[in-house]
Amino acid sequence: MSQDDIDGSAAPLVDHLIELRQRLIKALIAVAIVFVIAFIFADRIFQILVIPYERAAGEDQNLKLIFTAPQEYFFAQLKIALFTALFVAFPVIASQIYKFVAPGLYRNERQAFLPFLVATPILFFLGASLVFFVVMPLAMTFFLSMQQTGSEVTTIELLPKVSEYLGLIMTLIFAFGLVFQMPVVISLLARAGLVSEAGLKSKRKYAVVLTFIAAAVLTPPDPVSQIGLAVPTLLLYELSIYATRLIERKRQEREAATA
Repeated sequence: MSQDDIDGSAAPLVDHLIELRQRLIKALIAVAIVFVIAFIFADRIFQILVIPYERAAGEDQNLKLIFTAPQEYFFAQLKIALFTALFVAFPVIASQIYKFVAPGLYRNERQAFLPFLVATPILFFLGASLVFFVVMPLAMTFFLSMQQTGSEVTTIELLPKVSEYLGLIMTLIFAFGLVFQMPVVISLLARAGLVSEAGLKSKRKYAVVLTFIAAAVLTPPDPVSQIGLAVPTLLLYELSIYATRLIERKRQEREAATA
């Protein structure tokens, strides 16, 4: 390869790196803007995140959450702001990734990729909603059932720390949100020819075992949240198999039409 060829190949690489930097800056600006706004309203956002706990305890209960270090609640507000920023700014981040990748795709590839870009935030929101409305209230009901408030000798009462409660609900939301991306990831792999319907079916028993292992790692050590993550994951795996079947059927139809 001559020096001119090396210089010519280096120029496009520099252009791509410059564009990547611009896309990252735009995504970071979106995150920063939402972060500042969310930090201002962190108290109100926290009240929203506490709703599952209120539903589990009952609306007539006077709930108490504590913090045991002077700086704990301040850092909790920072976590709330960052969590909200990543959640709200995710469509902007995804769109910047798509705009960076799109010029290197053919037109039919861009059209095929766009539905997955739309489905990603929708599936993440569905996973987060499942945590907020179902899994977290059931988990808190399970934890509250361990209280011993009627004992004459010893009273055991749940007084969760602010940071630990936030860590629990945010971990569950991100875990469920990521798991709900399974149909998108597997469908993309199927379009690339890296997975097949037959292969997914043959590995179903391994998927069941890995699902419960992942649920045990990603969720607190209570059966409610673990089953709450494992069951939707298995349903999403079956949905991924169906989506792979449709992709393979369309590919066969295109091959038959061009033959």
